[in-house]
Amino acid sequence: MKICCLGAGYVGGPTMAMIAAKCPDIEVNVVDPNEARIAEWNSDTLPIYEPGLDELVRGSRGKNLFFSTDVDGGIRKADIIFVSVGTPTKKQGIGAGRAADLKYVESAARRIAAIAEGPKIIVEKSTIPVKTAEAIITILRANSKSGQFDVLSNPEFLAEGTAVEDLTCPDRVLIGGEQTPSGLAAIEKLVSVYARWVPRERILTTNLWSSELSKLVANAFLAQRISSINSISALCEATGADVDEVANAIGKDSRIGPKFLKASVGFGGSCFQKDILNLAYLCGHFGLPEVSAYWESVVKINDWQKHRFAARIVRELFNTITGKRIAVLGFAFKKDTNDTRETAAIAVCQDLLAEGAEVVVYDPKVREQEILTDVLGSAKNPNLKIAKSAEEAAAGAHAIAILTEWDAFKTIDYAKLHEGMPKPACIFDGRNILPHRELRKIGFRVFPIGKASGQDG
Repeated sequence: MKICCLGAGYVGGPTMAMIAAKCPDIEVNVVDPNEARIAEWNSDTLPIYEPGLDELVRGSRGKNLFFSTDVDGGIRKADIIFVSVGTPTKKQGIGAGRAADLKYVESAARRIAAIAEGPKIIVEKSTIPVKTAEAIITILRANSKSGQFDVLSNPEFLAEGTAVEDLTCPDRVLIGGEQTPSGLAAIEKLVSVYARWVPRERILTTNLWSSELSKLVANAFLAQRISSINSISALCEATGADVDEVANAIGKDSRIGPKFLKASVGFGGSCFQKDILNLAYLCGHFGLPEVSAYWESVVKINDWQKHRFAARIVRELFNTITGKRIAVLGFAFKKDTNDTRETAAIAVCQDLLAEGAEVVVYDPKVREQEILTDVLGSAKNPNLKIAKSAEEAAAGAHAIAILTEWDAFKTIDYAKLHEGMPKPACIFDGRNILPHRELRKIGFRVFPIGKASGQDG
């Protein structure tokens, strides 16, 4: 068997590396026209950071795992073709700001139709709106002269930072296909790949539309829990309740459970906001405006939480931060990844800069240019600086803002940082990862998320 994956991104690269590692008899080709990205996959410095990914790739690369820009060659020889291309939110036209832009998916389908010969199984790996498979099938069958195609939906449920662990021992693998003899046979062929290491009872099979919709709904439900606890964090700060204690109390209820009840400065990443807006757009498209408004509110609360965090910094620094140095520790949207897509740090940094602050950012994995581009775009602002260490960022800072829960931030010598900061020195813990009582003993004014300013974490 030969497998080809179109797209060498956060999903395609790790997923194919795992398949290659678990199925040494299967040839796996990851193809992408982006020469720089393919070069990085073939180098000692991979384009994405994930714990355990380097070892996983090195174990199979050059044996049965190959990274190449030869898209047509990969399509031509593959039995199964995964489509793992980007599906960004549309920036213009109908559904702008909400609907998924499927231009890369359509382009991939047309390329497959032009190149493929004989029977092929096409697997949707990208996160796409329900009924996208119908469009792919139509394009393939209308434009191919000799191809025979079955289209499956196999959404990913990876969490960045734990992608290798999630692939090794997934909660479930979901495969949807047409409920025809050919479609059911295609489903079983893909099942046979995952069954090499995933227990069969964890491999769920459904129709195409259930599989496509399940991905959007899963992300929407997870994001909704984060926005729910973040909305309560504001009430906790106002009343003196402790959001961690509240989350622990309600999480003990077996009907609710403890996961995704950690208050923070806001969720980020490539999926949650994009998928919720896509779901809201679909609900509106199918004549369900009330349902659409409900899911849009999840995103609105998340945006509000980011701006609320920045506003609290301004308020606690005597309602002015003009000319004041603010150390931002962490820029990635979560720890153990270098992904900055939709990270809360972008909005916080922009708000602080708009107030005239000098913002100095340190993140152990995110590149300097990426931070500058994410915050400023093509503009320039001398008040945004990048530090090479937390100590450099905090030197002379009026406040430290923790925006990513990197473990390394828990072991910093905060007493030493305090010595080099103007007084009163403040810490705004946007992830509630620091020992707040100890920090107050050092002399910091500490402002955790979801706790009154005098409460200990």
